[in-house]
Amino acid sequence: MIEKADSNQHILATIANLGQAPRQKKEERMPSPGLKTKLDYSDYVHIPSDGKRYELLEGDLYVTPAPSPLHQRVSKRLQRMLEAYFEAAGQGEVFNAPIDVILTTQDVVQPDLVVVTNAEQISTRGIEGPPLLLVEVLSPSTREYDRTAKATRYATLGVRHYWIVDPDAQVLECYRSAGTTFELIVQAKSPSVVIHPDWPDLHIALADLWA
Repeated sequence: MIEKADSNQHILATIANLGQAPRQKKEERMPSPGLKTKLDYSDYVHIPSDGKRYELLEGDLYVTPAPSPLHQRVSKRLQRMLEAYFEAAGQGEVFNAPIDVILTTQDVVQPDLVVVTNAEQISTRGIEGPPLLLVEVLSPSTREYDRTAKATRYATLGVRHYWIVDPDAQVLECYRSAGTTFELIVQAKSPSVVIHPDWPDLHIALADLWA
């Protein structure tokens, strides 16, 4: 399941053991004067690698377990389809997790797939700023998180396109920015072929994701 740290100050004090940090009691969560109450990229880069996925949303740390083989299989197949469209025509580049997308100093995420059309956004740190498209493949542990907390933050920070893939339901949902929210543009279930209105030559054969 998704874990949200109760105390960012506790995390800063025990950054070398983030994955094992105990949950804080209510009386221990009062902020001390002069101490940070939100994490930022400078804290994030010191998180040790332990096989889990760590992300920051508005300065709060979220931890998710490693994805399942089904999740990875679906993500890999969709990545190939996106590469065939965006990279073959020189329109952009497709990246897969784990890669840091630094939306702000306090919003650092690792989406399953990222499509970048502005090469200036690609740095030695990761992807700087909101890219063209972010894709999340749902897992039982991330379903609510991807649909609520992440979707809300992506929309607020200017991500233009957000896709959600549901492997259990075999459904693809394509959202497009509408100000500070997302509008559902296309929703389809396997074995349909998804044709996105913004990229009419990009055909996503959903049956091939689960074949």
